[in-house]
Amino acid sequence: MRINNMVEGFVAKGHEVTVLTGQPNYPEGKIYADYRRDPAQFSNYHGAQIVRVPIFARGQRSLTLALNYLSFFASASTIGSYKLRGQSFDSIFVFGVSPIMVAIPGIVLGRLKKAPAFIWILDLWPESLRAVGVIKSPRLLGWAGKVVSWIYNRADYLLLQSRSFDESVKQYCTRAISEDRLVYFPSWAEDDFSGAAPVASDLLQRDDSVFTVLFAGNIGDAQDFPAIMEAVKAVKADLPVRWVIVGDGRASQWLARHVAEHRLDNVLLLGRHPLEKMPALFAVADALLVSLKTNEVFEKTIPGKVQAYLASSKPIIAMIDGEAAKVVANSGAGMVCGSGDALGLANIVRSMGALPATERERMGLLGRRYYFEHFSKAILFDRLEVLFRKATLRRSDK
Repeated sequence: MRINNMVEGFVAKGHEVTVLTGQPNYPEGKIYADYRRDPAQFSNYHGAQIVRVPIFARGQRSLTLALNYLSFFASASTIGSYKLRGQSFDSIFVFGVSPIMVAIPGIVLGRLKKAPAFIWILDLWPESLRAVGVIKSPRLLGWAGKVVSWIYNRADYLLLQSRSFDESVKQYCTRAISEDRLVYFPSWAEDDFSGAAPVASDLLQRDDSVFTVLFAGNIGDAQDFPAIMEAVKAVKADLPVRWVIVGDGRASQWLARHVAEHRLDNVLLLGRHPLEKMPALFAVADALLVSLKTNEVFEKTIPGKVQAYLASSKPIIAMIDGEAAKVVANSGAGMVCGSGDALGLANIVRSMGALPATERERMGLLGRRYYFEHFSKAILFDRLEVLFRKATLRRSDK
């Protein structure tokens, strides 16, 4: 996970890092048994101090998930502040995944510790709630917008995962925020993908008799697997393609049933595997697939797998719109069709499969070069370190 990378990186740079988080319960939805037996073993990570606060476990229902979210920001703001009493900090950094309320403890601690608060915005609220239909009530969406505005207006720096987030974020900043405090700060790929050539995969063997397209990540509604399956069927008759799906999610059962019912024997469902297995799997593929349905939020988002794909030196096949499509196109790393365009996906798979291996290799190398120029972890960490120092100096001058 990228926040783990950040903790490791800043500890390695010689900084003292403290993490305020909840009791471990993801993804199973219940507090880890090992944690209950011995909480102390979960209090340090690569030299960083881990401070944990009590929360409701995620469970398997919407109600328990909501209680999990609410309990964290309430517990971290109160109990967390108490546990961190007497400690001083130069900067407060919020890993701003959904829900946006996770930023509230960061704002509270920033005020208590008189330290600048940085919020890394990885998801747009309340747009994402409206786009995926989680909340349809205009009144509730309006309330969510007021919460977002309250948070943004009290942050010292807003870090944007995508350049396209700019206007969406600004509309909730009723207090003018200077351009130097609204910072483009994209994600990076884990070191596993940008490092040395991986060893052979123990999950999948290379097969030069077929063109192997690999998808890795969440298998959910947003990834539009019905459209992917339409492309699978469209291509099957005229091109030997092996489709490899790695991961799991809410649509996993539907996908397994669909593959079985339609006898798609060229679709391999490998299930979920740890991150360290991915580079070797990627190396077996001829191209890597990214897909995302389109809406006002998704068009502005760059899925984290795009950086991992670029770093892997493999060409990319993308059924996606917006910012992510621009990255794939501008990098020269692959081919793009519109979100939800099953026939377009089939066509670019045919086109990619017809290319000489040397041309696909060239695309992969272009993608890797683009990754190191725009998304390198080392460059991004250096940039963030400079921001932290600048913010500290600005505070001390007041």
